[in-house]
Amino acid sequence: MSSVLVVDDDPHIVKALKITLQAHGYTVATAPDGESALRSAARHPVGALILDLGLPDMDGTAVISRLRSWSSVPILVLSARHGSDDKVDALDAGADDYITKPFGLDELLARLRAILRRTTETGEEPPVLVTDSFTADLSMRRVTRDGQDVRLTPTEWRILELFVRNPGKLITQQQLLNEVWGPAYSTEANYLRVYMVQLRRKLEREPGNPRHLITEIGIGYRFIP
Repeated sequence: MSSVLVVDDDPHIVKALKITLQAHGYTVATAPDGESALRSAARHPVGALILDLGLPDMDGTAVISRLRSWSSVPILVLSARHGSDDKVDALDAGADDYITKPFGLDELLARLRAILRRTTETGEEPPVLVTDSFTADLSMRRVTRDGQDVRLTPTEWRILELFVRNPGKLITQQQLLNEVWGPAYSTEANYLRVYMVQLRRKLEREPGNPRHLITEIGIGYRFIP
């Protein structure tokens, strides 16, 4: 099983999570604030982070942003903030999923398993995909176009990675929303439309007449390499 870094300043939550995770076979490290979490993640890489947003020294979103500058470790946000803006900010910063307090341990374990399934290495090198418009290297988290780096947001990366790993497959809107934003956003198709427009502007030679990021009207999208 994987190792998990729990980042929370509430000792009762930390204790409960540590006991539960260890009982399910995880190795657990803990950190009470953002700076110690970043140091721990750098010195002792882990399989996933469970991260509170309300930390005493910095906002958890800042921790996500700093961590994403050098690591793609899966991040499950655990927070008392219920507002959709807070969730969107955390996911856009690079979190993989979001669960609000109070929470059920069974749900947390299921969400943790899900992000580990999506991001754990399978023993194969992440693909490098070359199209006539752009090149995407998943292992380097890098996209280039005409020899120049293309800057993608963490959310754009997650969408593109899902496409690159499933070339030619029809991916439904609900599947994309569940995978990228989480089950709470399964009906928020407007989020997806906005990000698809942004991706086409950055990656397609003719965004209004895309060759790679194809809309299947009323169903979802298909990536044609």
